[in-house]
Amino acid sequence: MNKEVTNFRKYIAGLWGIFAVGVLSVFFLFLAISSGMLGFMPTFEELENPKSNLATEIYSSDQQLLGSFYKENRSFVGYKNLSPNLVNALIATEDVRFHDHSGVDARGLARVLFRTVIMQDHSSGGGSTITQQLAKLLFHDRAANIWERSLQKLKEWVIAVKLERSYTKEEILTMYLNKAEYIYDAYGIKSAAKTFFNTTTDTIKVEEAAVLIGMLKNPALFNPVRRPELTQERRNVVLGQMLKAQYLTRAEFDSLANIPLKLHFNRADHKEGLAPYFREYLRLSLTAKKPDREHYASWQTQKFHEDSLAWATNPLYGWINKNLKADGTKYNIYKDGLRIYTTIDSRMQLYAENAVEKHLGEDLQPIFFKEKKGRSRAPFTHKISKEQYEGIIKRAMKNTDRYQSLRRAGADMDSIKKVFNTPYPMTVFSWQGEKDTIMTPNDSILYYKHFLRASMMSIDPLNGHVKAYVGGPNFKHFMYDMATHGKRQVGSTIKPFVYTLAMQEGHTPCDLVPNIPQTFYLPTGKTWTPRNSGSNRAGEMVSLKWGLAHSNNNITAWVMKQYNPEAVARMIHELGITSPIDPVPALCLGTPDISLMEMTSAYCTYPNNGVHIAPMVVTRIEDRFGNVIADFHPKKREVLSETTSFLMLNLLQGVTNQGTGRRLRYKYHFTGEIGSKTGTTQNHSDGWFMGVTPNLVTGVWTGGEDRDIHFDNIRIGQGANMALPIFALYIQQVYDNPDLNITQEDTFEKPMNFNMNLICTDEIGASNRNTTNDTNESSDVEEFF
Repeated sequence: MNKEVTNFRKYIAGLWGIFAVGVLSVFFLFLAISSGMLGFMPTFEELENPKSNLATEIYSSDQQLLGSFYKENRSFVGYKNLSPNLVNALIATEDVRFHDHSGVDARGLARVLFRTVIMQDHSSGGGSTITQQLAKLLFHDRAANIWERSLQKLKEWVIAVKLERSYTKEEILTMYLNKAEYIYDAYGIKSAAKTFFNTTTDTIKVEEAAVLIGMLKNPALFNPVRRPELTQERRNVVLGQMLKAQYLTRAEFDSLANIPLKLHFNRADHKEGLAPYFREYLRLSLTAKKPDREHYASWQTQKFHEDSLAWATNPLYGWINKNLKADGTKYNIYKDGLRIYTTIDSRMQLYAENAVEKHLGEDLQPIFFKEKKGRSRAPFTHKISKEQYEGIIKRAMKNTDRYQSLRRAGADMDSIKKVFNTPYPMTVFSWQGEKDTIMTPNDSILYYKHFLRASMMSIDPLNGHVKAYVGGPNFKHFMYDMATHGKRQVGSTIKPFVYTLAMQEGHTPCDLVPNIPQTFYLPTGKTWTPRNSGSNRAGEMVSLKWGLAHSNNNITAWVMKQYNPEAVARMIHELGITSPIDPVPALCLGTPDISLMEMTSAYCTYPNNGVHIAPMVVTRIEDRFGNVIADFHPKKREVLSETTSFLMLNLLQGVTNQGTGRRLRYKYHFTGEIGSKTGTTQNHSDGWFMGVTPNLVTGVWTGGEDRDIHFDNIRIGQGANMALPIFALYIQQVYDNPDLNITQEDTFEKPMNFNMNLICTDEIGASNRNTTNDTNESSDVEEFF
């Protein structure tokens, strides 16, 4: 009997020993895990500041999100901006006892052990809490095998407990939803809500929240775009869990479960959305590196000079390479979650894009197609030779990504030509929407060259803020930016700069000068005499205001002769233009190539009382925590006197009232104070228009991709027809929005004690005589010799 008792006690002692060893083993196992002896374990600092790639968000001046720069399209959203629909759906589905445990749910683990492992009931659900899932998202990558995953599970228990000690329940929920990964480049709940339902996390509906939470189980499987029926079933499972957790009543569940899946799918794409040209300009500016001459081609001397000047004088240019974080590393606009607040007004930007689309797509393009239809060398002018035509197409081919890829692969020219003459399925642009077709790459080059291009920029002249920025007709298909990167001859839009010199030197708008040809003697011994295309008031004495209003070359040349080309070139640079200006007599007719931004900025000097302000596109940058890390301020420089500026405004208003810009009056019926200037270059390759109001200066350029792509006649190809309507369509929408506080009642500021009579003798009655047609606009043509 005693022996049996002794054996029994030994047996019990052995069991307790095994149990103790097991407990100690588990203890030391978790101790080893916690101390990092069995692999990576996040430190206290890493737990307090977990790394997460956040998209940099770009905001308009009216606080609208314009777009993002990202590696992962993830934007942070705080708990207060999370709808209870999201929180309730998440807790009911993933961790119903979330508020009752400290990171690890013992009841959940027991359920997994007995129902899933022992009873093989795989529908009983998992045992990982939301905190454990967060630990996995924050610190673990995909495991290579089941053993590695098992060790990760144990580590996640430890990390989950540590997270619970470091964060509140609300913070853990917020971190989890911000870290969750979806599909279609949506990372985090904010991006997912925008991508699949075009909504925000604080206004999302219950049934929408159920879809997004349901997707977390397997985003690729429960894809609402490709598998709507399966996703709807998963949504209803989530709704059922919310019913079980008493977040929904039976009546609410029955109603919501019968609602069909309604998506507003909008996949993030930097090539689409509002202001794509501006966003790309901003990205390139922020990430620019310090210019090194070795990285520029031999013919890019001017580009190197301009970039070097921007690096030295523009705080935004190369910002991420000029500024360091507190830890000494550079900022990364794709990961650091910065918030960039720009000067763009989303409403005005939309109006600008609408105006370009309407005039190009509905007015100009159909006429251009009709004019070029059936021509052997379309869309180019019939004046070019076969050799010129083939040379243009060959250069265009060499600029394509397809050609560059083939060359890198070692293909010879014959092989490349064969590829470019082989038809392929492709999606191409049209003003009626993208269309699928089959054509050769060479045909696609010609197809795209048929489309006219346009750019537009609108600036507040009082602070230099760029309010609207359009670089082309469609960024996805025409990525070259003609607002800042492209430069074209400016034609007669340069003439106000010549007149500015005259006003500064004491002339007035009503001074009379002879309307006769002016001859310049060149250093070569030859002579050059600019001429007009018409003979309106030839030989008469006319006012300077009349000369600018009708873009008369004789009068502009007369002003140039009173001074010299060098003085005019200096004045142009003083007004803010940095492009090269060749000081020759033909300068007065607009021979230089200048960007639209430069021209628009220069015209801003007039309504700003002679003070030039460099264009400004960003006001401040914040880090992911909302701390301001960069402030930007206008760069001002006094160029002209207030009197000179006001006289120039009077001259520019003369263009609108009686000259080449008078369509604004008789066709579009604007009554407010508007200064303007049209521009048309040689062979009407470029159409320009500059519109000046007291609170807004807007520049427009329209033309072909190449200078040999243009209309055949001046009536359609002039700036008054190519570019002016875009300004009119835009400014009308601006006037119609009372929230913008830009009205036709706004007036230009007159200098104190100004008492000069600005009503010229040849101006009286002129506007009435010139409101029936555009015949005098043909004088807005430049002849170069």
